[in-house]
Amino acid sequence: MLKDGEYVAWFQTEHGSGTGRLLLKDGIISGGDTIISYGGTYELDGTRFSATLTTHRHAEGQPSVFGVDEVEIKLTGTAASNFASCSGQVTEVPGMLFQATLMPVQEEITKPERMINPADFHPERLPKSNVR
Repeated sequence: MLKDGEYVAWFQTEHGSGTGRLLLKDGIISGGDTIISYGGTYELDGTRFSATLTTHRHAEGQPSVFGVDEVEIKLTGTAASNFASCSGQVTEVPGMLFQATLMPVQEEITKPERMINPADFHPERLPKSNVR
């Protein structure tokens, strides 16, 4: 099931592939990558979902994977426990197939920093060597 949250997206077309970051919340999609921002809506039906996504260039850089900067994509897909995959058509480029895989962003678990107190060092407790 596709849950609200942050996702990393890997996507591809015949012009190339790329990655971006998405936020899915209450049926709304927002996100982007280094040159393109994304927006749109999605609907869920159990493990299946559909979405309409639009793109807009926000920075200079390499050509988009669509060959044009501003597109609308109609997507359908399925969501498993740890990822979702979808595909669809790019309205402005008839015949172009768009495929994407979404992977949830997991919060990094860090161990607390261990504090060492120099006063706790006791060299007299170290093992004695027989070599002089």
